[in-house]
Amino acid sequence: MPESRVNDFVLKIATVNGTGSASANSLLMKALFRMGLPITGKNLFPSNIQGLPTWYEIRANHRGYMSRSGRVDVMVAMNAQTYQRDLAEVSPGGFLIYDSTWPRERELTRDDITVLGVPLAKLCNKHFRKARVRILMKNVAYVGVLSALLGIDTRILRALLEETFASKTELVESNLQAINLGYKYATDNFTCPLPVRAEAMGDNKDYVLMDGNAAAGLGCVYAGATVGAWYPITPSTSLMDSFNFYCNMFRTDKSSGDKNYCIVQAEDELAAAGIVLGANWVGARAFTPTSGPGISLMSEFIGFAYYAEIPSVFFDVQRVGPSTGMPTRTQQCDIMLCAFASHGDTMHPLLLPANPGECFEMAVAAFDLAEHLQTPVFVLSDLDIGMNDWMIPELKWDDGYRPDRGKVLQAEDVEKLEKFYRYLDTDGDGIAARTLPGDHPKGAYFTRGSGHNRLGAYTENEDEYKEIIDRLMVKWETAKKLIPEPRLKPAKKKTSIGIIAYGSSDGAVLEALDHLRTEDIHADYLRVLGFPFNGKVSEFVEDHETVFVVEQNRDGQLRTLLILETNTDAAKLIPVLHYNGMPIPSQCVIEGVSKHLDTEAA
Repeated sequence: MPESRVNDFVLKIATVNGTGSASANSLLMKALFRMGLPITGKNLFPSNIQGLPTWYEIRANHRGYMSRSGRVDVMVAMNAQTYQRDLAEVSPGGFLIYDSTWPRERELTRDDITVLGVPLAKLCNKHFRKARVRILMKNVAYVGVLSALLGIDTRILRALLEETFASKTELVESNLQAINLGYKYATDNFTCPLPVRAEAMGDNKDYVLMDGNAAAGLGCVYAGATVGAWYPITPSTSLMDSFNFYCNMFRTDKSSGDKNYCIVQAEDELAAAGIVLGANWVGARAFTPTSGPGISLMSEFIGFAYYAEIPSVFFDVQRVGPSTGMPTRTQQCDIMLCAFASHGDTMHPLLLPANPGECFEMAVAAFDLAEHLQTPVFVLSDLDIGMNDWMIPELKWDDGYRPDRGKVLQAEDVEKLEKFYRYLDTDGDGIAARTLPGDHPKGAYFTRGSGHNRLGAYTENEDEYKEIIDRLMVKWETAKKLIPEPRLKPAKKKTSIGIIAYGSSDGAVLEALDHLRTEDIHADYLRVLGFPFNGKVSEFVEDHETVFVVEQNRDGQLRTLLILETNTDAAKLIPVLHYNGMPIPSQCVIEGVSKHLDTEAA
């Protein structure tokens, strides 16, 4: 008898890219969300437009775990090319559903799972006339099958369709027809619902479903950004699409139609960075979204912005590298690249969101930090956060928010000065006051990106250059006080074991902590929210005998930064690494911690 898993299951759907399955999968995701289940969705798609395998994984968990669990309870196998792989992924006691229009009994056989055949193509061919419609409705029909097998409320499915196609009633009816075909076949031929099923838990009224790129784009609008420049690159392009969408909504004059913003698709990433620097130089808030290859191409301008002290914001939605790598897979592999981007002595503040809600919040923080510190600031998301569906608390919009523009001298301030010197620090925090072009004649200055002294004049004098570089290190110390503090989740028992992670690894660590506790392994957990690290990170490392550093890259880049910045013994920082391009599962953390402790105890 299969194990009962009520509101605790993983549903995975295997289809072909370009067949319209995304709409059907979104319908399932939203229906479970409206039943009140804590859920998350992971999309695994190829880097071509059409024809290759694609998978969508929905995890429902009543405890609210958001990471991948490493198991599959229900597999919908819609792609004959991947049948063997999909069959192998189903966990013992699980279920596989396939299109039995073409018999596959000999191919789809396992003694420890239940295989359910549904003639989806045959059903749709009988009831729909057009070839393309048949393909699309076959996906909707498996939604009907799953609604019967998993106990998904069909009234919610109807409501979602009516909302989606409010002005096209014929589409509502055709989709409902396909759902009913699948639902009726399942109830007529199988015992419904399955032991693996959903039951209503509430309405999730205080939560929303959102991806990180949409949240970051909205955060840029909220922060006051009016200029965006970018060159399209997966997986960051949708961030600019989101910014454009929200600018159309909030920055377009309703009476005149005038657009109070500027979005430029540049000829390449280097040009995009140049546009951002120019816009920030004259006082706009400007940014560019990209991924690792784009950061590499932007490096020269990043160094220019660091030394000329031009505020600028870079969103790096990380993907698998190096080179072009696997652009539709996820990793945390750019933290070293961004921390020291460009040539020469450069170091840059990083913000490290763990979910779309923090993408929104840290978008705002990035612009404030960039202008306060007058330096490039990087927000390091990744494909898992940026392009996948997350359930997050509703975003908070504070009408009282006012941007931190930093030390910007207004016309009346400049008028009081005997003379303005652009790179003269008078406060001892490493930050010199700046002016904006056109505000006052006395605020004008001419300098080079390199080779200026503290008065803003050209120089190649070694002592004057060193003075500037040393002041920038004072600014770096100031940055440590402004970066968001790390978040500590202490164990319930005193322990000498610590775990450090950042970004999208957070969910896997939180779930792993609960599991490890059942094995009497207790660990304090510190999630790093930014770089440079403040003193609390060093204290955490010092206070624990063993610190596991969890991250999604091969080389342990966060661990390397910790060694560089905390002067700790490298031997006590134990890497727990995941870097195959899939989002990190909790099992990776559990095994990494357990195996090391078992080895130490042996």
